[in-house]
Amino acid sequence: MNSPTFILHDSVKDPDAELWFVEPAGFTALPLGALLPEPGSQAAEDLRSAAAPFLAAAPDEMARQQFIAHFASGQQLLGTLREVGTVHCSIGLHRDDVKEPGTSDGQPLLSLFTISWRDTMVAPRGVTAARAVTAAEGHVHVEYLELPCGPATISETVSTPSAGRGLPQQPLLQIRAHLPHPDCKRLVVLVLSTTALARREEYRAILHQLAQTVSFDDPIGTGTDRGAASAVDRLPSER
Repeated sequence: MNSPTFILHDSVKDPDAELWFVEPAGFTALPLGALLPEPGSQAAEDLRSAAAPFLAAAPDEMARQQFIAHFASGQQLLGTLREVGTVHCSIGLHRDDVKEPGTSDGQPLLSLFTISWRDTMVAPRGVTAARAVTAAEGHVHVEYLELPCGPATISETVSTPSAGRGLPQQPLLQIRAHLPHPDCKRLVVLVLSTTALARREEYRAILHQLAQTVSFDDPIGTGTDRGAASAVDRLPSER
């Protein structure tokens, strides 16, 4: 069996990074900074230039306005995620290749992967990991793990979006990994969300793999020591 091949994302050398992880094949990172630029900035002008060809290709004004409305809705969602500490967001697209009766064999499966920071009370890391799943109701299938980066808990919740929020009224499975930082003052939360509840075991396995790769220390020795998150992407051919 060949050894896995990895590609280093440019963010791995980010001088503000303090979290590193490996993202498996099938996930496409969303550039939060580029999609949520400051008004009047060069980034905002770049975004307008990038969107111009799509608007020009629209068949009529109604289609253009629909595109703008959908894009604005997406920006609002990403802005809300960033306000609550999200520093990384990826869309997952995988083919359902598990052959079972009554399932969507061969159909595409969508998911959303996010990484967020949370401030916590100063406490031993194991205590913080346990509190993350006991302080709120609804967490099921709870596991306590000792990962390479330290203690962690993994849990699941299932919820349905409230009516009137513009979201599909489908049950949403969210699998979370809670990893306390070595400074004992905060933790990072990895969340994998999907409406494909029948594939909870497969998505749980993916989150397990992601959590196993997290490091709070620079794994390639670039000398970085502070900040957001950095990715090392696995080549799709090595999935």
